[in-house]
Amino acid sequence: MFTIVFSNIITLFLYALLGFLLCKGNKVKITHARSFSGLLLFALSPAMILNSFLQLECTAENSARILKYFLATLLIQLLFFALLYLAFRKKYADARYRILCAGGVLGNVGFFGMPVISSLFPDEPIVLCYSSINVMSMNLIVFTLGVYLITNDRKYISAKSALMNPTTLSILSSLPVFFLSIHFPAPLESAIGIMAKMVTPISMMILGMRLSAVSVKKIFTRLPAYTTAFFKLIAFPVFAFFCVRWIPFFDNTLKATVVVLAAMPSGAVIETLAELHECEQEFSANVVLLTTMLSLFTIPLIAAVLL
Repeated sequence: MFTIVFSNIITLFLYALLGFLLCKGNKVKITHARSFSGLLLFALSPAMILNSFLQLECTAENSARILKYFLATLLIQLLFFALLYLAFRKKYADARYRILCAGGVLGNVGFFGMPVISSLFPDEPIVLCYSSINVMSMNLIVFTLGVYLITNDRKYISAKSALMNPTTLSILSSLPVFFLSIHFPAPLESAIGIMAKMVTPISMMILGMRLSAVSVKKIFTRLPAYTTAFFKLIAFPVFAFFCVRWIPFFDNTLKATVVVLAAMPSGAVIETLAELHECEQEFSANVVLLTTMLSLFTIPLIAAVLL
């Protein structure tokens, strides 16, 4: 288990290294990361989500598993948010503690999580759908609790944004394809599959490009970011493990996926919200980069110990 996860994480970091070297070698510019992000968000990510549902047979059992997974991940995230809020509510005047709470829950469960979980369960196509559904449940939180934590202002909470965003719309558009067992012509499905496979390399190359523009030393020397890393990479997956461990109507694959995806590093959406609302942008970027780097060691450890 440890070896499988570690080898896949190493592959992800090699993609990031490529982006880093391309920027350092002046073959691409850091400003290009924004264009790559647009391609990722509006084209490749929807293809990845659609492809995950095309791979799964529509049965009553699979439909029930997807629904249980959605409710489980949504509830677990909300509960852990509540625990972090109770622990740090008296320090919320300091934006770093609000970002700690967001970064301690909201993870990179799609671009980073999907290849990791699929490597653990190569014969279980439903885990790809679990990853997509986890992104959806997280997005509902991002644009409500998440944006409130970043801004400390309720006026920015938007139910519309929680539903009307590319990821959620992609999932809602893919569900009829799943429930109606719709299949496209073979060349089109092949093209969708190829685009889906591009998501992870490009997302990690974007990370590498962003790493090239910051001081690596600063990433590892800001102590407050380590607190967020502890909650996101260790405490949250352990919490998720105990939440699902003894639920009898959850199968082992569902339980394992909940735990592994909970162990993913903090999602780039935290940095995006911080930049949008001009709130501790540098610290947010530090949290995302630090948790991503440390996850090279923590994800295999979590998988080996808890699965």
